Amino acid sequence: MALHTDISLRNKVIYCIFVRNHTGAGTFRALEADLDRLKALGTDILWLMPIYPIGVKNRKGTLGSPYAICDYRDFNPEYGTREDFLHLVQEIHRRCMRCIIDVVYNHTSPDSVLAAEHPEFFLRDEDGKPTRKVADWWDIVDLDYTNRDLWAYQIETLCRWAEIVDGFRCDVASTVPVEFWLEAREAVERVHPGCIWLAESVFAGLTMDLRRRGIVSATDTELYRAFDLTYDYDVWPYFEGYLAGKNTLREYINMINFQEEQYPGNYVKLRFLENHDQPRMAQRLTDEDILRSWLAFTYFERGAVLLYSGSEFAARHRVTLFDADDCYRDQTADLQEYLQILGRVKKSLPLSGCFRLRACEGGIVMGAYDGPGGTARGIFPLEGRGGRIFVDLPDGTYVDSIASGRTAVRNGYVECGKEPLIFCAAASEQKTLIG
Repeated sequence: MALHTDISLRNKVIYCIFVRNHTGAGTFRALEADLDRLKALGTDILWLMPIYPIGVKNRKGTLGSPYAICDYRDFNPEYGTREDFLHLVQEIHRRCMRCIIDVVYNHTSPDSVLAAEHPEFFLRDEDGKPTRKVADWWDIVDLDYTNRDLWAYQIETLCRWAEIVDGFRCDVASTVPVEFWLEAREAVERVHPGCIWLAESVFAGLTMDLRRRGIVSATDTELYRAFDLTYDYDVWPYFEGYLAGKNTLREYINMINFQEEQYPGNYVKLRFLENHDQPRMAQRLTDEDILRSWLAFTYFERGAVLLYSGSEFAARHRVTLFDADDCYRDQTADLQEYLQILGRVKKSLPLSGCFRLRACEGGIVMGAYDGPGGTARGIFPLEGRGGRIFVDLPDGTYVDSIASGRTAVRNGYVECGKEPLIFCAAASEQKTLIG
């Protein structure tokens, strides 16, 4: 595990923002007007999707993908100036939030600064032309990390950004050598101690495909050497498989338990129901009661939780990366107050000890934290049905941290309805958890 990982990241809420589509103006200055609302939502860390100039050659859509970067060391002029960005980060810090930015180190746009100034930094095909590993990404060309001069350039770039921001979300981090990330982290730590490192780890299927072709692709276990957090994509196929009826809820839950058994004791996962690459959660989960239960479950899981712009209004529209769009189109519910409550519950969950989940009949999941830091139990009716659930707590009356109501445990069982329930107690309060 990374030497400097702060285990308190497990209790953080990360909010992802695509600057272009988060506000009508799509600028750094316009975003400032929304910071108070985002803070009230329970946000600890703001992740800004790429803020750099976008290439023109082979551009997808009208405005191009923010992941087809022209210059790693400059700002997208559509968003504002350097001074605008510095002011935004200052305002984020003033509200006691942290700011991380996207780092896209696998590739650049074909007309990037690096392509012009350092053509030797790029992967080449049999004809000597710049190429890429993923054919569908025809608006980019891949970098070649066998060139150590590229390492020096990229690390120097990270150190420059680390003077301003608090960390990095690293795009498709698995396909950049782990040794590079280790060297980069060591250098950045000297500039900004405690910088946050979030890896977009990839699906196991992609890793196997790339390795068959002789291409580097690190697993989550390998990435944890350099990163504080990794994506939840190692179990994501089981989540999607459950929703599609291809596997059971128990199989999905068993995979989450497997993470707890296999990863380092201080591992941190990024938990989410959606992101900019996946369908909207309100598209998948159209019943609001079920959606609320899944949100509560996601917040209860061990790890940081991710919200994507529009999640708080159950937006169903999947935002395009290539044109002007609106992250808040097709709102179906106002979940802001509910997410504020879940954010407070998140911060009360034990950081250490044992975390386990159990899939029960009727699509209900029971979760448990036990350890020196405290105890918590969660009951989540993920299919919108109630039931009688065994809970390993002494009989008595317990206060639900979500609705502040009281729930009875009788003969080791709880009668639950459609609403999720969470009971929490710090180590010093465990004996007083019972009313």
